[in-house]
Amino acid sequence: CQSLLPCIARQRGLMVAEKTVTFNRKALHDYHVLERLEAGIALTGTEIKSIRLGRVNLRDAYARPEGGEMWLVGAHIAPYAPAGPSNHDPTRRRKLLLHADEIAELANAVNEKGLTVVPLRLYLKRGRAKVELALGRGKRQYDRRQDIAKRDAEREIQRALRRRSR
Repeated sequence: CQSLLPCIARQRGLMVAEKTVTFNRKALHDYHVLERLEAGIALTGTEIKSIRLGRVNLRDAYARPEGGEMWLVGAHIAPYAPAGPSNHDPTRRRKLLLHADEIAELANAVNEKGLTVVPLRLYLKRGRAKVELALGRGKRQYDRRQDIAKRDAEREIQRALRRRSR
């Protein structure tokens, strides 16, 4: 630390720097987000190095409860080139680190209510990889069209306001 004040604040938990590595835009397009929560991920050494380089894709990923644990399925973490032959499998299932009551709540929502757990973003917090999970309900085709129409209308309003202020 160059200055003592940021170090003290960081130690007391006042300032927590987060660096977003990747964001899952498709999840917001395909699901109504009902609830969000943070989870850690169990990774190997080559996986975290690849994540720090930003070589992650969450587009087709989702979380699934199995045997009292939550697993991240379908996330692609690219192989770390300097590792050589001792690299990781890019699409392997990864264990999510959550409290038992959080896992039970998510498993109940998935099994009984027909909801889906999708990752929204992957980020580094205090040097550790975290994933922001969302409990979501799938959108219908007409919901997607309404969202697109709403976004286009907002964009037109902003353009008109910019033209008027000139």
